Amino acid sequence: MNETKALLMLKLRKVGVSSTEILDCIETIDRSRFVSKSFLNRCLEDIALPIECGQTISQPSLVGFMTQQLEIPRRSKVLEIGTGSGYQTAVLSKFASRVYSIERYKKLVDIAKKRLEDLKIYNVIILLQDGFYGYSPQSPFDRIIVTAAVEEIPSSLINQLKIGGVMLIPVGLPNEKQSLLKVVKTEKSLDIKELMSVRFVQMKEGLIKI
Repeated sequence: MNETKALLMLKLRKVGVSSTEILDCIETIDRSRFVSKSFLNRCLEDIALPIECGQTISQPSLVGFMTQQLEIPRRSKVLEIGTGSGYQTAVLSKFASRVYSIERYKKLVDIAKKRLEDLKIYNVIILLQDGFYGYSPQSPFDRIIVTAAVEEIPSSLINQLKIGGVMLIPVGLPNEKQSLLKVVKTEKSLDIKELMSVRFVQMKEGLIKI
């Protein structure tokens, strides 16, 4: 392991990523496959980087932390809102039986599909959809992860989460503090825990088909 990657793995441990499986996954999946050529020299740094369509690829420590907080059961179905580069999607694919990933930008859908095909990841379905509506044809989901900030948790996503299921979602007003929430759905209510302050791009309605 080179020094840069060793520092990255140390950062993951510092933010609380203790799962050996997740650490191995982050170490194994080549982040350089998910960033633009102009940022290849920074792909092992623990920072968010710009990608196409004005979006970002999250820093590896946050990807690892969110994956660990999901506590994904082995035989599970996961819904991801916000495919982006496909990096978080690739990580999820190593733990879930099936991942359904929603993206509003057709360009990002096409790029992410090609990247995952090149990596021979076949248990992911990426769909051009409006993330606010989730994906009801395959609901309910064991786990839901949202990688764009919302002002309030969409009721459609709550409805598509199984009883006992877990959702991670950043909540906050545009250009203000966002909180990463862990939502556990019970028989009667939602158990909501604030995990940390975060900074995600804001989730938007509609599709961009170009």
